[in-house]
Amino acid sequence: MTEIDDSVVSVRYIVDDVQAAIDFYTTHLGFTVHSAHPPAFADVTRGSLRLLLSGPSSSGARATPADTATPGRNRIHLIIEDLDAEIERLRRAGLFFQSDVVEGPGGRQILLADPAGNLVELFTPAAAG
Repeated sequence: MTEIDDSVVSVRYIVDDVQAAIDFYTTHLGFTVHSAHPPAFADVTRGSLRLLLSGPSSSGARATPADTATPGRNRIHLIIEDLDAEIERLRRAGLFFQSDVVEGPGGRQILLADPAGNLVELFTPAAAG
């Protein structure tokens, strides 16, 4: 029996273009390529997050029922030390945000979409006090 590594969390995103997704996550959000098999599949990592990028020809994409193939409200959540600086850096890189900055008791956040429309939440926790 294979031992399961619970120290890594895997999330699957269905993407239209695996290479564009690799470029987006590694160039802009600090992920590292774990394996790449475009156009079908790649996985990128950041800390204990393993993001599975499944293109249209991958088994992961084929397992998704057609009526649920569009991105939903689910998203990965990345903690950012300085949200304002990160927003400015990403805007300078030509990226656009899907929301304005939202502030609540837990902190501040903004939504970004990858090339396939999957959401990424950039979040800075509120100062302890």
